[in-house]
Amino acid sequence: MSRKKARRTKIERPVKQPDRVASLDGGASCWTRALPLFLIGLAGLLVYSNSFCGPFVFDDCEAIRDNPTIRQLLSLGRVLFPEPGAFSKGVTVEGRPLLNLSFALNHAMGGLEVWGYHAVNLLVHVLAGLTLYGIVRRTLLRVQPPGRLGSGSAPWLALVVALLWVVHPLQTESVTYMVQRAESLLGLIYLLTLYCFIRGIDGGRWWRAGTVAMCALGMTAKEVMATAPLMVLLYDWVFVTGSIKQIWRERRGFYLALFSTWAVLAALLLGTGGSNLDILKKMFSPTDAPSPAAEIISGMSWWEYALTQFGTVVHYLRLSVWPHPLIFDYGTEVTPGFWGIVSAALIVTLLLAATVAGVWRRHWAGFAGAWFFLILAPTTSVVPTNQTSAEHRMYLPLAAVMVLLVAGGYAGWRRLRERMARDGKRSALKGWTLPAVVVALILLGLGGLTFWRNRTYQSEYDIWQDTVSKMPTNARAHNNLAFFTLMQKGQVDLAISHYKKALEIKPDYADAHKNLSVTFLQNGQVDEAIFHSRKVLEIKPDYAAAHYDLGNALMQKNQVDEAIDHYEQAIEIKLNYAEAYYNLGNALFQKGEVDKANEIFQKAVEIKPDYSEAHNNLGASFLQKGQVDQAILHFQKAQEINPGLPDASYNLGNALQQKGRADESIIQFQKALELKPDYTLAHLNLGNVLLQLKRVDEAMVHYELAIKCNPMELGALNNLAWIMATSSVSSQRNGARALELAQQANHVTGGTHPMVLYTLSAAYAECGRFTEAVETAERTLSLATTQSNRALVDAIQKARSLFQEGKPIRETRPAAP
Repeated sequence: MSRKKARRTKIERPVKQPDRVASLDGGASCWTRALPLFLIGLAGLLVYSNSFCGPFVFDDCEAIRDNPTIRQLLSLGRVLFPEPGAFSKGVTVEGRPLLNLSFALNHAMGGLEVWGYHAVNLLVHVLAGLTLYGIVRRTLLRVQPPGRLGSGSAPWLALVVALLWVVHPLQTESVTYMVQRAESLLGLIYLLTLYCFIRGIDGGRWWRAGTVAMCALGMTAKEVMATAPLMVLLYDWVFVTGSIKQIWRERRGFYLALFSTWAVLAALLLGTGGSNLDILKKMFSPTDAPSPAAEIISGMSWWEYALTQFGTVVHYLRLSVWPHPLIFDYGTEVTPGFWGIVSAALIVTLLLAATVAGVWRRHWAGFAGAWFFLILAPTTSVVPTNQTSAEHRMYLPLAAVMVLLVAGGYAGWRRLRERMARDGKRSALKGWTLPAVVVALILLGLGGLTFWRNRTYQSEYDIWQDTVSKMPTNARAHNNLAFFTLMQKGQVDLAISHYKKALEIKPDYADAHKNLSVTFLQNGQVDEAIFHSRKVLEIKPDYAAAHYDLGNALMQKNQVDEAIDHYEQAIEIKLNYAEAYYNLGNALFQKGEVDKANEIFQKAVEIKPDYSEAHNNLGASFLQKGQVDQAILHFQKAQEINPGLPDASYNLGNALQQKGRADESIIQFQKALELKPDYTLAHLNLGNVLLQLKRVDEAMVHYELAIKCNPMELGALNNLAWIMATSSVSSQRNGARALELAQQANHVTGGTHPMVLYTLSAAYAECGRFTEAVETAERTLSLATTQSNRALVDAIQKARSLFQEGKPIRETRPAAP
């Protein structure tokens, strides 16, 4: 009996369609997802591991080191929206509240320790790299036909793009140069804006809300964020919808919200009156005069600047492929010659045409081209800036170049592998070994160049020396190299030669004139310093630092009133100019306007609470007014801020002496002398306190040291001569030396000081020259009588009687007269 095989009835079950987000994830394992993230982070850390000690360079100084607003994190409004004049126009943080806030957070955590700023910059860069990885991976999975790429390949191609972008040497300026956090922070937020949109295509309204929020936030980081809504719209049209009508029908509210974020940027530009707004005003303001109205920061008209940008774009593309030489500051270099401009314009025009065609055909390469050109447009088109080229501007556009290079390399490798397979050849092309080795070698090469480039940022001198060697016609590079040649090498003549070279290249270069002025003043060439400061103000009348420098030079010429006028102009231009307040206070103090000087010093301390010199001079003004306790507090604060400030210790010693705290004052004078062994006044006043405490021998030692430091120090000459002429202790007396010192003191005063003449008469008597002693005493008596100095008149009359009897003065405890 045959047995028939029983047929099973197939039960039809509904197949659950995976949602779009799940399909884009490609069923990747946790290991596949985590490994790329780990590698991107590790690559960033390795190539920038030597960047953490780089000092503040160039714009870092004003935007971070000398920025008063980042020191007040609790005053959040002042951090986000500094009052006008908080810093000079055009400083990188101006009109960029998110950037300024990030620096304020850095300062709150670690003050001005540079490693903290570098660490945050690197973190931002790595996060941007991770976000780029996510964008490329999801886009590759979206555009590839089934079987063309395979879900397993997309993460690895995206990883290659992200790794190349993270380790590329062209990024060093945006990461290692601290103030260019402006670029990397913008880059992170820009990428997050697009990433949130991609996730929101299938992931719901919260991702779309995140897109709008990120876009609005980015507007507070840098103005280039204005292009982000356009890039999101372009991505939607190229990769998702393909129809503007459908986009408007389905996502009208989203795009209205997204484009409304432009209002944030407009409010910041109008509210701060920043340099970018000034540029636009000058560009489009109607005027008949071609100059200077047509000339902007860089000294070029808009059309001249536009012509330079063709060569700039070609240069950026070349550096993307062959990153050498990298230059910190390009200045206002232009493409040389007519044919250079024409050839560069032809290349850029062809690339733009290809981009437009690609976008029109909704090809992914067209989107990459649009990403490159649109993000560069605000700085690489017709709006002049103070540099014709700047490598940090390629921070985001470089991503498009890397995508095109990786995609092109992958396509070429596939074709070569397919061709060899058709020919029946077997080779290493069959697997991923060869491309992996090639990619690894390229990454090692780029990473090594980045590591090496970071070494140039280890000192200001190195970065400017490198720039001058590569761009010898850059006036600003010569100017800055001169400054750091002087600061770090102490080579005055070489520094002056670089300043003069800068002025040879650009005769109306205000900064070079300013720095020459400071150098000449430090070198004691006051007239030359005044000439160059006045030259600066002819070129740039609203240059606060030039007014300040001219005030300093005029003070050297004792032209106090004119100096005060220039300090006040500096403060009017730059409201929070602590150093100008400080020197204005010094000038007023010198004029005897102690109360007004006191107010000015207090203002300097309010602006810059850690300004030790201002605390010291504020204490001096309180001491002058007799408010000794207040003076002591400020001297102690100055010491706390700067323990190496000898003036604070010296002044504190004087204040403590006035309070009768002699032992404590001795400690402070000794501390001042430890810091500055040739501090004449500290030796003098320490001698006075020791004399007061009957420690005569010690006092004499310090008077001698004061005279050694300054042979014209009147107080030490007179006091030591008096002791040597009148002491009752024979070992302390020395008539010949006393007479020598007294005669020197009398020479210093021109023979008109009664106290010095009194000492001179005592010295004559100690030497047994009583006739001269009596004559000198009578001259002293005449001067003292004229000055109505009754105490001195009585003392001289007694001394004259002794001299007439052939007796010298003897004091059991000599006191300085």
